[in-house]
Amino acid sequence: MDLQLSGKRALVTGSSKGIGEAIARKLALEHAIVIVHGRDRAQAERVAKDIISLGGIAFVVVGDLTDDDQVRQLVATAQKVAGPIDIVVNNAGGSGATKDCWSLTQADTWAAAYDRNVLAALRVTTRLLPDMREARWGRVINISSLAATMPPPTAPDYSAAKAAINAMTASMAKAVAAEGITVNAISPGTIHSATLDARFREVAEERGLARKDAPWDEVERAVLPLFAQVPLGRVGRLEEIAAAVAFLASPVAGYITGVNLRIDGGLSPVI
Repeated sequence: MDLQLSGKRALVTGSSKGIGEAIARKLALEHAIVIVHGRDRAQAERVAKDIISLGGIAFVVVGDLTDDDQVRQLVATAQKVAGPIDIVVNNAGGSGATKDCWSLTQADTWAAAYDRNVLAALRVTTRLLPDMREARWGRVINISSLAATMPPPTAPDYSAAKAAINAMTASMAKAVAAEGITVNAISPGTIHSATLDARFREVAEERGLARKDAPWDEVERAVLPLFAQVPLGRVGRLEEIAAAVAFLASPVAGYITGVNLRIDGGLSPVI
C-alpha cells in the first residue's frame, strides 16, 4: 500500500534509539523527510546518516524537551532545514532511571515524569500546530503506554503521566479536527527493545530457564510468561510499532482521530 507520505516532513522526538529510531527509519522508507531528535548528537547523527545512506532524507535536531528555550530552538531549526512540519511523533519521555513503589514515591518524581512525558509533548506540539493549521493538514501521534490503562503496582508516576497523554490526545483531537489535523495515541505493550532483551536473558539465566546467550525465541518462550500473559505468545517488535505510526501519519488514515491504539498482542482486556 502506498501511504502517500512522500515529501511529508516528520519530526520524531527521542528518535536516536529504540522505538523512536524504528519510527524514523520507517517514515524515511515511506519517503517522508525525517527530522531525527535526541539529546545525544552523536547517536542522532548515526541514525540520520544511516537513513541517508539508504536513500532517505534526514536532518538532526538536538535538545532537552523539558527546557522551553531548547525546545524553541530545536523546533526553529527543524523548520529551517526541512520547512513546515506536517507530522510530529511525540515519542520522547520514558519512566526514568528508577521504578519507585508506593511506599517510596515522591511528589518531585511525579512532577519530573509529567514534565518528561506530557509537558515535553505539549511544548513541541503547540509550536508546530500553527503551521499545520495554516496548511489545513497535520498529524500528531503521541506514544503512550499500556501502563496508562493497565497500571502496574510500581512506577505509578509513569502510569499517571501516560494516562495524561491519553487524555491530552482525546482533547486535542476534538479541538483541531475541523482544521484537517488528526491526533492519535499508540500504546505499546511488551516490546522487544535492547533493554528488554537484556532483562529477559538475565532472568532466564538466573532461573535456569535458558542460557543467557540462547537464541531469542528460546529465551522469549521461557521468560515472557513471567512478565505478561500475552495471548499471541510473544513480545512485540519495534517495526510493528513503527508500521502503525506510519499508517496513522498518512493521508490514508485521514478519518481516524482521537484513538488510543493498543499494540499489545491482545494483553489488554479493554474493548
